[in-house]
This record gives sequence, C-alpha cells and structure tokens, in this order.
Amino acid sequence: MEHFGTIRAPREIIFGAGQRRALGAVAARLGQRALVVTDARLAEDADFAAMLDDLRGRGLALRIEAGTLPDVPVESAIAAAEAARGFAPDLVIAVGGGSCLDMAKCMALLLSHGGQPQDYYGELKVPGPILPLIAVPTTAGTGSEVTPVAVLSDSGRSLKVGISSPHLIPTVALCDPDLTLTCPPGLTAIAGADAMTHAIEALTAIRRPLTAELTQERVFIGKNALSDQFALLAISLLWQGLEKVCADGTNAEARAQVMQGATYAGLAFGVAGTAAAHAIQYPVGALTHTAHGAGVACLMPYVMDWNRPMIGEDLAQIAAVTGLGSAEAVIPAIAALFDRIGIPPTLAALGLAEDQIDGVAEQACGIERLIQNNPRPIDRAGMTRLLRAAFRGDRGLTH
Repeated sequence: MEHFGTIRAPREIIFGAGQRRALGAVAARLGQRALVVTDARLAEDADFAAMLDDLRGRGLALRIEAGTLPDVPVESAIAAAEAARGFAPDLVIAVGGGSCLDMAKCMALLLSHGGQPQDYYGELKVPGPILPLIAVPTTAGTGSEVTPVAVLSDSGRSLKVGISSPHLIPTVALCDPDLTLTCPPGLTAIAGADAMTHAIEALTAIRRPLTAELTQERVFIGKNALSDQFALLAISLLWQGLEKVCADGTNAEARAQVMQGATYAGLAFGVAGTAAAHAIQYPVGALTHTAHGAGVACLMPYVMDWNRPMIGEDLAQIAAVTGLGSAEAVIPAIAALFDRIGIPPTLAALGLAEDQIDGVAEQACGIERLIQNNPRPIDRAGMTRLLRAAFRGDRGLTH
C-alpha cells in the first residue's frame, strides 16, 4: 500500500439528526449579513422558516435568494449575484439540493472576485478565498456540501460546465438527515445512486505517479490512501441504507446512513475525482434530458466491467465492506441494487437512440480530465464498444 494521501474538506462538518438547529450559532461566528440561497419550493418549507428565525434571533441580517433553478443556468447565477451585491453579504448560506449548493458557491465566487462564471471554468482558476459558505444539504447525493466543484448549465455549450477549485469548498457542512425525510422515493434513489457512483469512481480512479507537485497542480489527483478510506466508508453505508430508504422513506436510520454515505463519497471524489461514467453521462444527459444520478448509475456497472482488469484489488475491498462473497460478485451486485431501486438498466431505457452512440463516444472521449482519471485507458473504439454494451444491456461483454 502506498502511504500517500490528501483530503480537502470543510473547516467543520457537523452531522446528525436535528443539527440544523445549530445553524444560527454557526453562522453568527462567521458573519452578520447572510445571503441565504435556496429554491422556490424550500422557501415555503417550515424547516426553512425555522432556520431563518434562528438566524434572525442571533442578530443576523438576511437576504433570501429563492430563485435557484435545476442545473443552475449561468445567466441565473450572474443575475442573482448582481442583485445581491448591494446587500454586501459577509456570509453565504445554502439550503437545498445540489443545485442550491452549486448556485451558492457560484454566487459567493462572483461576489468575492467579480467577473462571470465563464472566467473560472475548469480547474484552479479561482484566484483566492470566497465568502464564507455554510452548506445545508436537503438531499443525499451530490456531496456538494464538501466538494471543490460547482456545476452549471451554459446555454452556449452543449454540455454542463464545472468550476473546480479548493476555494469553493464550503467553510461548514451542516448535514441533518431529518431534512431528507420528505425526499420522494424516485429522487432518493437517483441521488443515492449518484453518491454510490461517486464513491466507486473515486476508489477505482487511476493512481498517479507521486510527485511533490501533484496536489498543487491538480484539483483531482486520483485515488490515494485517504480518499480510499472515505470511498469505502461511503460504499458500506450506501450498501446498507440505500435500498431500505427507497422502500421506506421514514426510516431515519437508513436516511442517516445514506446522507453520511453521500458526504463521505463527496470527500472521496472531491480529491480523487470521477472518471468514465461521468464523462459519458455529460453527453448522454444532454441528449436524453435525464437526471444526472440516473445516468451515471446506469453506466457504472458497464464502466466497472471495462475497468475490471485494472481494479481487482478495489473490487475485493468493496466485497469486504459490503459482505459480498468475492470480488467477482461485486459488479453484478451493484447492477442488481440499481435495478431494484429503479435505475434504468441500459442506455436504451434511459432514452438514448442507437444512432447517437458514435456522437456520444466522440464527446465523452473529449472530456479528457475525466477520461484520463479512468484506471484503464479507453480510446474511441473502446468507448464505442462500451457504449454499445451499455445500450444493449450486455453486462460482462465490454472487455
């Protein structure tokens, strides 16, 4: 085992049922003028109203931005940041799912450094710290409460775009699984499957040659000793809780397992990165207009099968933390879990047309930062073969 690792994380992670009630005390230590970012549905929620009362009771002045849209259109983030500039916040609080957290990251960035989101696309373009940010997730999936990434939709581009910088990691992640109790089964399944995919891709990412510059030149450095531990913890928790919580959303223990798993998965992939499943999902999602979590989970067993020659040790570790009998049992078991919670089993079921496969292969291979993170090299011909297997449902035939 190579004893090298790094984790980039919030200054403070607070996890547990009822811990949303700590928000006022946490916020008062960080600022006095809070920009609170959420969406229209959550703005009407009783728990959200109670959090606002807590903040006001601590003496904070508030501005509420409740206009977050799914997938965060770039224009909406620009407009919201400009509208909030006169309020002069010294703190940003995000309450909601992944889009709300990404919106808050982008607004905090623009309020701190100006310009437009396009100025920061890619890795390590953020010049310095942003406004202190408290992330309060209400879904268990993206892990955005602990990651260095904000994902946006740019109408000028066919794919989603990302801003990646350690400066985007929230100052505090306040994770209360009770906030996910009302999450509907379909969204619970998609979000949880997304988290499982984050953990698996982080664990099975390429291990890069170790240099003193590695952690300073890249946001996503590949698998390492520390990210592996968080990935395995995430896989274990999600394996235990995801199917249970999809069957019974009131199961508080399973809700806690899945939310903790999603946060650990975020800590893992926030430094190790993701790989081919995410690269493929970007064009697939744009063509099929399906949820990100459904797409990456649909693809994950096929990508794992492609990577099988390079990830034998990782599969054995997954078998150990899930109680599966052998490394060979892992890929079919992950596929079966996703089937049972309603993830589409093939790209055809996801809505992709067969004549779109070649275009997806070309676009996915062009997302080099993710393809280069894949443990087994994948060229255009290999990508096409993988996609055809995923389209037909030929699990075990991507070698």
